[in-house]
Amino acid sequence: MKTTIYLIRHGVTAANKDDIFAGRTQEPLHPEGLVQLAEVGKRLACCGISRIFCGPLARTRQSAFITGELLAAPVATEEALNEISIPHWDGLSKETIRKRFGSEYPDWLADPSGFRVPGCETIAEVQTRAVACFENILRDYSGQNLLVISHLIVIRTLLLHYLRRSISDFRTIKVGNVQVATLVRDERGGTAVDF
Repeated sequence: MKTTIYLIRHGVTAANKDDIFAGRTQEPLHPEGLVQLAEVGKRLACCGISRIFCGPLARTRQSAFITGELLAAPVATEEALNEISIPHWDGLSKETIRKRFGSEYPDWLADPSGFRVPGCETIAEVQTRAVACFENILRDYSGQNLLVISHLIVIRTLLLHYLRRSISDFRTIKVGNVQVATLVRDERGGTAVDF
C-alpha cells in the first residue's frame, strides 16, 4: 500500500517579501499568506489527507492550522521540521547580514553545502534531522495521505535526498511559498518525487 506525503512551504511572510532572514523568529504569516493557504487547502481537499505535520515556528503552525481546519485533519508539531539555526542572522535583512558578518552571507550563497559557522547548523545537519523525521512519518502512517509543512531550506534538503542528488545542488531546487511537492513511498520502499 503506498503512502503519499504532500510537502509544502509555509505561506508568505513579510520577511519573504522584504528580503529578511526570518530564521527561527516567530513571525506570523502575511495577509497574502493567509489567502495562499486557503487556496492550497481547497486544492488538497480531494486528496484524503488524514494528518498534518509542521515545524514549531508561528508561520508553519499557522499554515498547518489553516489547512487542518479546511481538511478536517489533526496537526502535529515536529521539532525536526524547524528552520535552520543561524541565530545571529535571525530577523536581519540580507543587506544587514552582509554588512555585519563580512563574508558569511556571500559564502552561504556561493557554497551553501560548505557553509560552516560555529554555533550554527549546516545544511547536512538539517537534512539528517529532516529525513529521519520523514522516515518516521512514512513508517508510522504507512498507507495514508499526509501533509507536511516546513521551510524552504528543510524542503530543499528533503527533495535533494529523495531525488538522490547531492547537497551541492541545493541552489538548483526552487520552492515557492505553498508550492506543493508530492512524495510517494511504494510497497517496495521506493520513493517517487514530483514537484
